[in-house]
Amino acid sequence: MSRYVVIGAGGVGVSIAAELQRAGREVVIVARGAQLEFLRAGKLRYARPDGVRYLELAAVGDPGEVDLTSDDVLVLATKTQDAEAAVADWASRPVRHPDGTRRQAAASIPLLTTQNGLETERLALRRFASVLAGVLWIPATYLQAGEVISAGTPAVGVFWLGAYPGGSHPRLAGVADDLRAAGFEVQVVQDILRWKAAKLLGSVTFVLAALYPAGERREQAAQLLRTEAREILVAAGYDIADVAAETTADVSRFSAAPMAGRERDGISTWQSLSRSSPLETDFLNGEIVLAARLLGKTAPANEAMAERARAAWRDGVAPGSLSEDDLLATLPQLDQGQSLRSEVLIDAVALRQLLGQPDPPAVLDVRWALGDTRGHDHYRAGHIPTAVYVDLDTQLAAPAHPAGGRHPLPDLPSLQETAREWGLRAGQPVVVYDNSGGLAAARAWWLLRWAGLDRVRILDGALNAWTQAGFELESGDHEAARGDVVLDAGHLPVLTADDAAALARDGVLLDARASERYRGEVEPVDPQAGHIPGAVSAPTAENLAEDGTFAAPEALRARFAGLGAVPGGTVGVYCGSGVTAAHAVAALRIAGIDAALYPGSWSAWSADPQRPVATGPDPG
Repeated sequence: MSRYVVIGAGGVGVSIAAELQRAGREVVIVARGAQLEFLRAGKLRYARPDGVRYLELAAVGDPGEVDLTSDDVLVLATKTQDAEAAVADWASRPVRHPDGTRRQAAASIPLLTTQNGLETERLALRRFASVLAGVLWIPATYLQAGEVISAGTPAVGVFWLGAYPGGSHPRLAGVADDLRAAGFEVQVVQDILRWKAAKLLGSVTFVLAALYPAGERREQAAQLLRTEAREILVAAGYDIADVAAETTADVSRFSAAPMAGRERDGISTWQSLSRSSPLETDFLNGEIVLAARLLGKTAPANEAMAERARAAWRDGVAPGSLSEDDLLATLPQLDQGQSLRSEVLIDAVALRQLLGQPDPPAVLDVRWALGDTRGHDHYRAGHIPTAVYVDLDTQLAAPAHPAGGRHPLPDLPSLQETAREWGLRAGQPVVVYDNSGGLAAARAWWLLRWAGLDRVRILDGALNAWTQAGFELESGDHEAARGDVVLDAGHLPVLTADDAAALARDGVLLDARASERYRGEVEPVDPQAGHIPGAVSAPTAENLAEDGTFAAPEALRARFAGLGAVPGGTVGVYCGSGVTAAHAVAALRIAGIDAALYPGSWSAWSADPQRPVATGPDPG
């Protein structure tokens, strides 16, 4: 049976050592400073969702204290920036073999890496003949000596393991089995470099979580960094694993449990900044910068963030304390139009990537069309993996009545209960989609934002964008675990009928229905044909480009400006029953224009015989 010599006693190293020991494997952990003293005294506090224990691990402070044998596996659990010194220190250590000979560790035993980025394995392979590479998801926090919090549950973490740079190794299966016994979900892969590259696309965003508070702007910056990183890695010849599609490990068994002392953004770079330790950013964002320079290219966003991280560390900046203005100054690429688009929309590639990360967004399928009652059947036939079906008529609206129209807003307690049934969790991002350009999904986007969720986005291009990208669909119903989201009404403005009448006179009221309904030439469902006097025709379909995605911000600004709606103006929108008007609100937001929605819309207005009606192409 292998003995594991774990080099590094931070969150990752302690978690691996503690869980291997709990599984009955022999472990030695290599530590330094106060952390070593806590370990030697048996006073290192190790907190897990199932309780707290004080570890009794064999702990050493120097390689010379370990009598290595050919059965050992070295586990490198230092930060990336500390890896080279550790590899050099251990490579020449003598290893005792069964025949009594001693040979250097670099030629005798495998080294398992756990670092982010792509550099550690390269430098390890310069010295060690056998390098096993690990891609690791684990929510382990080390902020002060004497304590590690490891919040993964029920699985401790997820490991993708492979021989570096590819192929297999005779010790690999045994290491994988030991890690499974220790509570990790493990997948052995033949092409570990692809998985390392995939992890790097997420790791380039760690610097943002370390420097800036959570929010829409930070998410936009994350998407910018990931997109640039992907482009550079592909240009450099890297094949990138599709984690969501290729994973066979049961990642559904892994989530981060809320635990006292574990900060929301406590990922590795954040932790280093908290402890004033050197940052790994030069091996994450800096890896992208290096790959770009070797190609004769630039990676301006990742380069700017690496430079900002160095300055923040030098100046002793507290984690998460920098402002949005600082982020905009660092990444001027986040112009208003692009940032507003990213606030409202997400593309299929970005969604696919997020579904392969820890804590993925909730996905809601809102397939609905006027006169089509088979939305759930369409969903069952094929939907985006993990998506939950949402019935617009019964879950995104209260029962119809004349004063409220065909789709009145649901009451808040009912909406909250339904959202929890969908599996929405507090703080979790949400992505909504349909198969009609977002015309129905926008109702869910608007309603959830109205109810206080600010991390809701529409899949740009709808389901077609997903399938056109070559991504797979699931069939049947997806059952999500019950969520705990708390909703709070009133975060987006609404109009009453009187408000709409006044706005049509004193501001800009847009009618999002088809132009023939606006003119009163046809009316398929409501009591009267025509429009609210003073309203301007603005058909929702014109928000979209030919490919079914939302038009560019500048195109939308020009379109709405021609209708009298400009940033800073007073704007409202209605449609037939408050569904496609939400799509117009989303398009206006992309254009930098805030707008109120009239939920009752024409279905409520036209049901009131006291309300005036205009017909024809003019506002009236």
